[in-house]
Parts: sequence; C-alpha cells; structure tokens
Amino acid sequence: MAQQHDLFDDIIDITKGIDVLKDPLGGVTDALLGTTTAGAPVQEWNPADYKERPRVNALPCLTCKSEKSSCRKCAEVCSVNAVDIDDGEVEITDACRKCGLCVPVCPTEAVLSPKIQPKKLYDAVAAAATAHTTAYVTCTRALRRVPRENEVVIACVGDITPETWFAIMSDFPQVSVYLPLGICDKCRNARGEEMLGDAIATAEEWAGAGMGLEVEARALTCEKRREYERKEFLDNIMRTTGLTVSKLNPAAAAVATVTQRLKEHNKKLSALERTLSQATGTTTEKRRRILTQSRKLLLSTLQSHPELAENVRVQVPECDFSKCTMCGDCVRACPLHACDLVGAGRFALEATYCVGCGLCAEVCPEHALTLVEHDGSDLVIPDPEAEKKALQAAQAKKDADKLKAEAKQKLNRVLDQMEKLDK
Repeated sequence: MAQQHDLFDDIIDITKGIDVLKDPLGGVTDALLGTTTAGAPVQEWNPADYKERPRVNALPCLTCKSEKSSCRKCAEVCSVNAVDIDDGEVEITDACRKCGLCVPVCPTEAVLSPKIQPKKLYDAVAAAATAHTTAYVTCTRALRRVPRENEVVIACVGDITPETWFAIMSDFPQVSVYLPLGICDKCRNARGEEMLGDAIATAEEWAGAGMGLEVEARALTCEKRREYERKEFLDNIMRTTGLTVSKLNPAAAAVATVTQRLKEHNKKLSALERTLSQATGTTTEKRRRILTQSRKLLLSTLQSHPELAENVRVQVPECDFSKCTMCGDCVRACPLHACDLVGAGRFALEATYCVGCGLCAEVCPEHALTLVEHDGSDLVIPDPEAEKKALQAAQAKKDADKLKAEAKQKLNRVLDQMEKLDK
C-alpha cells in the first residue's frame, strides 16, 4: 500500500527539488576544479582507518587459564601466523595484518579489538538501519571508497559473530551484506569468507529468516526513511522558529531518533545484566559472573523474541555426579565464573553465562563433565518492565470493562424508567 502524503511530505519534496536546482551538478564541479565548500572538511578514503591490531586479555583466555586447554582458535585462524602462543601466554606480533578474524573466534572475548566489538558493531548497524530504508555491511576491499550514511565498513566481513548477526537480523531485516563476486578470492584473509558464511548460516537458522546479499555496486542505495525525513524536517522547524510542531503532527513525536533508539537498547542491556546479577548473585567464592558482549546481544534478542529460543543451539557442560569428586578444578578454571559448587559440593551451572568453551570439561581429572547441545529455552530472561506493562494493560482493560458494564446497567435502568413513564 502506498504511503499517504500530506503537507509536510510535499514541503520536504519541494525542499529537495530546490536544493537540486541550486546545485544541479552536485559535487561534480568541485571535484573537477579541486575546490570544496568553505569550512566543509573532506573525508578521504583510507582503509587503515577501519583496522587495528587486536590485543589479548589474559584473564579470560583459556590458554592462559590452564595448561590443559586445547584452544588455539586465534592462532589457527591467523593467515600470517601473527599469534604466538608460548608457555601459556598469547602475543600478537608485528606481522599482524589487522584483519580482526582472531576476535570473533575467541569464545570468551579474550582477544579484543574496540573497532569490531559486538556491541559497537550492532550500534553502528542499528544507526544506519534505523534511519534508512536499507543498510549495508561490507569490508574495505569491497567498498574502496568513503562509506555513505547507511554503509558500515569493517576490516573483514568475517569479523562479526553469529550472535551479533542474529541480533541484527531480528531487529533490522532491511540489512544486507555487500560483497562483490570474487572479492574474497584474492584476499589474504583466507578464512574471512568462510567465517562470514558460517556466522550468517547460524544466525539465519536461529532467526528463521534470510540475510540479504548485494554483489553489484550500482545497486547500492542510500534513501532515508520517510518518517525520519519528516522528523528531521520538523526538528529543524522547531530549532529555527522555536515552535513545538509535535502538537501539529503527533506522528512525528512518536518516531524515536537514532540516538534514542540506541539509548533504549543500551538501557535494555543494562537492565538485563542487572536482572541476571540479582537472580544469580555471586559464586560461593564471591566471584562476580561475567557476561560477554555477544552473549548479552543473544539474551537481549531472545528476551524480545522468546519464540526463537527453540531455534538457538548452545553447548553447556553436564555433570556425571557418579564420577565427580567435588575437587573444584572446573570452578577455578571457568573464565566467566559460570559454574559453581553449591550445597555439599554439587556442580551447578548458570547457563546464561556459559558460552560452551569446554575448559571445565578439559580440566576435570575424572572426566565427569561433558558438553551437551541444548536449545536456547534456558536463555530466555523475563523482562520485568514488559511484565509490569502487561499487568498494567490487563488491569486497565479490566477497569474499562467494569466501567462499561456499569454504564450499560445505568443506561438500562434509565430506559426501563422511561418505558414505565410512557405507560
């Protein structure tokens, strides 16, 4: 169904037309003459701006936590052997190409790169998708130019975790990956395309939806959503004239800005972590449990879409209590403090914090722990705020029905009295 236009939409379209008439050739003339608008900074394309060398945090690193750990994922994915693992220490050498592929493969997020942190990537995509009809995620080799407002550029398309893709696909179905055919064939990041395919395949299975793929540069579009154009236009009027135009157009007031959308998501993540912390508390050794950023995004998405929990597959350790000697090696080894010995020394697990790294099973001397695959039902965290609103809505409906019934009874009594008077 076509969107209905009103006076504000007509004014916006006229304003766009006037801007085009003022400068019909856009920036072509400036490009040819080598001139720019006074005071307007020119952004130059530099792929290095989107890359950085990751660093390693030894505290949650599985290899650093225990010599029994077999985890070498960061070293295995590196195409230039820049990850050096020696005597329980991990170092990223100067040979690093800054592709970032070692970051998403680390289950405990011990390999850090601020530019491609899951939460930061989600926010960047959310900002682009909230204000535009389409948004694209791509790499430096694919784009080779300064990105537009709805284009998110990272060092390699394999840098995004399945949990991040899952959150993006569930909240913003208009997001696509821009990756021209053959662009990965000659790239030295040998595993990038494979990791992208695996991550998106997992996210698609979880979300029950598909991710868009664009391979032609000329097919890329950058069009703002009509409701955001309206809000920007009305906000400009308010700043210029001081008038509160939301009273004239209530629909504009209902549209949250990009900043408001991101603030609401951050607030939701904080509330979720606070709810979990209050529900689970600390371990018996008074250690605070740790949520990785990818796990936060997964929990937040499942909280908003609990019906998808059956699609999600996770691995968690299960204990054979006939073999367990309650030695506590698993508890001491867990980098996220997801497991504990409670009561008389019985193994217990907080599934929401466990990322299935498997270190507890590797360090167990009696092999009492085994990783078992489950669905995500245990990862659905109730939303107290949503439950409160639902109760308030139910109570409001109940009160409205009661008032309606009382009004109907009064009306019937009045009608009965009028009939008696007529007789």
